[in-house]
Amino acid sequence: MTLSLVNVAVARGGVPVLSGVSCTVRPGEALILRGPNGAGKTTLLRAVAGLQPVLTGEITGAAETVAYAGHADGLKAMLSVAENLAFWAAVYGRTRIADALAAYGLVPLSDLLAGTLSAGQKRRAGLARLMVTGRPLWVLDEPTVSLDRDAVALFADAVRAHLAAGGMALLATHIDLGLEAQVLDVSDLRAAPMALHGASDEAFL
Repeated sequence: MTLSLVNVAVARGGVPVLSGVSCTVRPGEALILRGPNGAGKTTLLRAVAGLQPVLTGEITGAAETVAYAGHADGLKAMLSVAENLAFWAAVYGRTRIADALAAYGLVPLSDLLAGTLSAGQKRRAGLARLMVTGRPLWVLDEPTVSLDRDAVALFADAVRAHLAAGGMALLATHIDLGLEAQVLDVSDLRAAPMALHGASDEAFL
């Protein structure tokens, strides 16, 4: 399955932010979105993940293939790290979590309640969710927030392994992860500021 965006336009709060976005991500490939804060990267990622509609254009190859990691870590505070991962694995009809725990250095933390973790530990556990889904397309919004240098390296290694296995990754990040990836700067794709009466994505937030 290949992810394809053709002439996509997206809006935030009813106001167009990006237009004319066209790109392709094939199995084994990563695409990194660049651009200043507020440029529309998060809005575009949410559209690819199916969390809000596009204004125009077409996104194919994303439905039923996406594992999305946004700004929230997606953890239940009163469940342990292992229980959180087991929960998400079950959501996607899977059971194995050992590889995800190991990849993010979470084995020593596996029995701790998620609510007791530091911000960086929570982030690692949240990113580990991606591995237990079995989904081929990882859509990631600033995935390295709260991560220290060692944890960033673990994340980059996890992405490389995912790509080597035929997976795909679409991510917005301001840092260099050392990945072989396409880069799309959305700065030149900003839409003309024009309010859309009656059109809003607020219901999808």
